[in-house]
Amino acid sequence: MTMRDRNLDRDDFTEAGEAEVAGLNIADRRRGGRKKVCKFCADKATSVDYKDSLLLRSFLTERGKVVPRRISGNCAFHQRMVNEAIKRGRMIALLPFTVAQ
Repeated sequence: MTMRDRNLDRDDFTEAGEAEVAGLNIADRRRGGRKKVCKFCADKATSVDYKDSLLLRSFLTERGKVVPRRISGNCAFHQRMVNEAIKRGRMIALLPFTVAQ
């Protein structure tokens, strides 16, 4: 199959046509679906506290790194609060800096 034939095949099925069939927006298909909701904005009762190590562990990877905002779904305000709480929890030995191997 030559390059010209591939372009003709690609033109037959446009992205907009495929997206309309699936009922999705083109941007949603490329980015992987719906936007994640901030855990703290959704549940007003939950607050960020450095003493709540079980909550903060969910924002750490198994290697001890802070999970980025695009993965966790936190808003910028709460991500900064989580980051600060993790740092404080590490300083008083509630959370690990790294994992021993």
